[in-house]
Amino acid sequence: MANKAPSVPVEKGQTYTIAITGLGHSGEGVGRYQDFTVFIPGALPGETVTAVIITVKKTYAIGRLATVQTPSLHRIVPKCGIYSQCGGCQLQHLNYEEQLNSKRQQVVDAITRIAKLPEVLVHPTLSAANPWYYRNKMQFPVGIKNGKVVVGCYSQGSHDIVDTENCLIQHQVNNDIVREVRKAIQELGIEPYDERTGQGVIRHVLGRVGTATGQVMIVLVTATEQLPQQQALLACLQTRIAGLVSIVQNINSKRTNIIMGHKTRTLWGQDTITDKLGEFTFAISARSFFQVNTVQAEVLYNQAVKYAGLTGTETVIDTYCGTGTITLFLARKAAKVYGIEIVEPAILDARQNASSNHISNVEFIVGDAIEVMPRMFKHGIRPDVIVVDPPRAGCEQKVLETFVSMEPKRIVYVSCNPASLARDLAVLNDLGYKAQEIQPVDMFAQTFHVECVAVIEPK
Repeated sequence: MANKAPSVPVEKGQTYTIAITGLGHSGEGVGRYQDFTVFIPGALPGETVTAVIITVKKTYAIGRLATVQTPSLHRIVPKCGIYSQCGGCQLQHLNYEEQLNSKRQQVVDAITRIAKLPEVLVHPTLSAANPWYYRNKMQFPVGIKNGKVVVGCYSQGSHDIVDTENCLIQHQVNNDIVREVRKAIQELGIEPYDERTGQGVIRHVLGRVGTATGQVMIVLVTATEQLPQQQALLACLQTRIAGLVSIVQNINSKRTNIIMGHKTRTLWGQDTITDKLGEFTFAISARSFFQVNTVQAEVLYNQAVKYAGLTGTETVIDTYCGTGTITLFLARKAAKVYGIEIVEPAILDARQNASSNHISNVEFIVGDAIEVMPRMFKHGIRPDVIVVDPPRAGCEQKVLETFVSMEPKRIVYVSCNPASLARDLAVLNDLGYKAQEIQPVDMFAQTFHVECVAVIEPK
């Protein structure tokens, strides 16, 4: 006879008192009621809270925080006036030092529970010099409420736009862009897009700021080819935004949640802005990938180079190299670096970035690492170090097997997701390569996200 499933001890709409013991992967408090897991956004470890249950599943429930009966010593008043409505940040109610501790703990938990490698050293999280106003890229939806244009973040778990005047994690120029685009759309009577009906013109506004150069780009994502009042809108923005060198239109006519479409055209000024990472200068287009925290990206990349342990004689393969940012950092210390990326436009950008920075000891290859790396090995290329910076989902097992088959002296793994990192470290461990240490880096202060760099060597 099959075991009877345990009964669920909570009911939707009812209020319960719950002790919070940890933070979940999205920054929510985690507690238990009669040994049943309850996730409560806004609650902190060490607190006793009351929560109204809003979702009930077989193995867990989600609650809405009602009152904090016993507050954490680390709880602070959020700086942002719309923090409770907005879904952009999750940890403003936790002091910064404890944010760093919680991010390290997130990595430790993943390595212990998923990878089963509790002995791997996880260092304290490297902090940001300024945990506010750090994002060089902004992308906010545009809508209308009660006859007024609204621009801002989506409310947590919904597509309701929270009108945002001053986002505390955005570069101040991006806040200026939001304010002036909102005002100009309202003044000129340009219709915001309504995702429910598919009617309207402007869907999103994007801002990009060169932190080192001060150059600014505005991207207007429209549902239509034509932009009503185009010249008047351009004139407004040119006079109101300091440092503006580029205004771009991106056209996305599809009924989709994807922000940008495939067609982009420059309406005024340059096609790109420039910014610097370390000693390198990069051209950034409307669709280019570039780390949103320029200062911390340099910290992250320098950590990857440190773990690579380069002396100037090594051959390095940088997989998932994107536009070649980490590749160029590695090239300063290596004899030769090969960058592999399946997205061809990114490789074209990478080649241009190498050329404009006068880096000649790099070679960029378009293709899937599973196919490209065995060909390289067959042609006699023996990497001393392999560097990998995959998407959030991590690496396919075949990719990891390909790494190991090339017998590098070490693998440096840059990750934006502790869970997929831990899974991949477990696979590499079974293949004979063991993680030695991991360095978390705080790229996204006030949020639950954490980046890591791991160094992995043969057993």
